[in-house]
Amino acid sequence: MLANLSQMMYNLADAFFLGRLGREAVAAASIAFNLVMFVVVVGLGLANAGTTLIAQSIGAGRQERANFYLGQTTLVLMVGAVLFSLLMTVFGSQILQLMQVPPDAFAETLIYTRIIFAALPLMFMSFVLQAAMQGVGDSVTPLIVQLIAVTLNVALDPLLIFGVGPFPRLEVAGAAVATVIARGLGSIIAVTILLRGRSGLRLKLRHLKPDRQGLGVLLRIGVPASLGQGVSALGFTVLQGVVNSFGSAVVAAFGIGNRIINLFIMPAIGLSRATSSLVGQCLGAEQFWKAKTVVRYATRSILVFITLGMTLTFFFGHSFVRFFVNDPEVIAHGAVMFRIVSASVVTFALLTVLFGAFEGGGYTKPVMYLSVFRLWGLRVPLAWLFSLRLGFGPNGIWMAMFVSNLVTAVWGMAVLKKGRWLRKIEQHDEFVSADEAMS
Repeated sequence: MLANLSQMMYNLADAFFLGRLGREAVAAASIAFNLVMFVVVVGLGLANAGTTLIAQSIGAGRQERANFYLGQTTLVLMVGAVLFSLLMTVFGSQILQLMQVPPDAFAETLIYTRIIFAALPLMFMSFVLQAAMQGVGDSVTPLIVQLIAVTLNVALDPLLIFGVGPFPRLEVAGAAVATVIARGLGSIIAVTILLRGRSGLRLKLRHLKPDRQGLGVLLRIGVPASLGQGVSALGFTVLQGVVNSFGSAVVAAFGIGNRIINLFIMPAIGLSRATSSLVGQCLGAEQFWKAKTVVRYATRSILVFITLGMTLTFFFGHSFVRFFVNDPEVIAHGAVMFRIVSASVVTFALLTVLFGAFEGGGYTKPVMYLSVFRLWGLRVPLAWLFSLRLGFGPNGIWMAMFVSNLVTAVWGMAVLKKGRWLRKIEQHDEFVSADEAMS
């Protein structure tokens, strides 16, 4: 949970310091954030599949099989990171044009996005570390690595954005460069830990060789989740286009509001990953009753936390926005957004934890269906309908967010009750049997 909160500090630090430059700078980072989130959720979907396979292997007492899946997960994530980096380098300008980025924020958005995407493999390496450590139940190591990287990012942000001392004044580009440097350090530490075999899990070069059966199992679990989350994130990108049509003040309010909401959602994501790991280990050991207990405690815990957090945003949303940017128009839009959306975030946090339970059992198709329906079936069309066709303006976007969160959470609870996620994944062992014989 704390590791995910520290990860969110990258975005909060950028928003805070860029807010000193004005709402155009905040808008640039906010627009880029949606593109980055698209590739992040795709990467995390594949990483979570690795966590599931590693956890079930550990639960079944198959250490070398866990090492094997670590190697295959690393291979898939690194290839994906390179492909996404090349895509943004070549088509970045055209993608931003399709998103209807406001002219006053276009140039800075393009610079920020290209820098972040160029270093995407560094970000994905941290996903590998999370997948590995969470698979064996070690949540402390990823936290320490994240804290080191985030601390460096926060220290570099003002130096590179404002040009303090010998550092050049790079403004929006400086925020991106600071993030890249920090993630580079985190990536080096992650690779070192994995090669040394921390917690008994070791990244071995021979396991980086593509294996048809191993990749098949990994992709069978990971692709539905990645596809669902990726298509969902693409929906956020389309939604950003609707937001952009209302100008930079609404864009800034939307960006800051989402960052604050994401800050409170991070514990839910952390609990989701922990739930996935623990459920995977329980199912690997065929302790089905224990898997249910894990989910019950996780959902109760997140409901207590997120209810308290969203109560604060409901009543003090304007103060949260003012912390990042002192622009009356942005603050006004942000305050209304929190009044409309906050209650529904409680249900979305619950859904996030349920996703962890489904992924722990390798039951990822519901994750795909729910994620796609939340954005494409509800939020995007309703945002267009309410804000543009019915004339509610930006408030129509906030209304669409409320409805989409609530409806999908109800659906997710229905899926949980059916219990189809309570299963042990059938795996083929012949492709690692030789390695296990040598271990």
